[in-house]
Amino acid sequence: MGFTDTRFNVNLSILFTELPLLERPAAARAAGFTAVELWWPWVDAPTPERSELDALGDALRDAGTQLTGLNFYAGQLPGPDRGALSVPGVESERFRANVPVAIAFAASLGCTTFNALYGNRVEGTTPEEQDALALENLAFAARAVGEVDGTLLIEALNAPESPACPIVSAPKAIEVVDAVNAATGLDNARFLMDLYHLSMNGEDLAEVIDHYTPKTAHVQIADNPGRGAPGTGSLPLEELLGRLKKAGYDGYVGLEYKPGDRPSTESFTWLPAALRAAH
Repeated sequence: MGFTDTRFNVNLSILFTELPLLERPAAARAAGFTAVELWWPWVDAPTPERSELDALGDALRDAGTQLTGLNFYAGQLPGPDRGALSVPGVESERFRANVPVAIAFAASLGCTTFNALYGNRVEGTTPEEQDALALENLAFAARAVGEVDGTLLIEALNAPESPACPIVSAPKAIEVVDAVNAATGLDNARFLMDLYHLSMNGEDLAEVIDHYTPKTAHVQIADNPGRGAPGTGSLPLEELLGRLKKAGYDGYVGLEYKPGDRPSTESFTWLPAALRAAH
């Protein structure tokens, strides 16, 4: 159980960042991984030039890596932003402009799973107004994702590192998932269970797994404290992944951790090479 029975992918927006974006897929493949995921790579461009999209697509194909998940535009990430879809004005417009671009790009690579980060509370508007805008934009995204028979993910972040984000618990994320599904009738919104963020919130991870696995379509991990590789902190990640498997989860587990002061390739010693390729 645990690591042995898990399908891993590598998040190329937090690992291999010592390399240019277009070199990261090949580096992940050289390390033994065949599946990858990405935050939206162009933080200032929700609708980048076609040539940039094509270049990244070619890099992923040439490396023999399968894109399994993509974030929609989320503002400056990494950085101060935690999403765009609940932020009135320009950021909301950028999110909506990005949705068809991101879906077309990912779907051309066989990827139909999309993470929509909610966004921070901002001055000048009420939480109620932001939540109404968020539901409108999430329903818009869910309908667009539905056209490729895909899945829209809602992720809970953590309050210590994202104090202005209102989605900082598993129950709150599930509440949003349910609201989106009720609004669209498509039932294609699901929970992104990030065990690092939930542990930072002090949530009971075993309870979260037992209660919410049926509504979960993706899992991400990093150890805590430190957001490093498994084994650098105190989370029983192998045990938790085994519990997820027993609860019926058979999707990907994204490696979304910081490699520390070493090349990313050296941060995978916890995972035998034979277990890195997706299976």
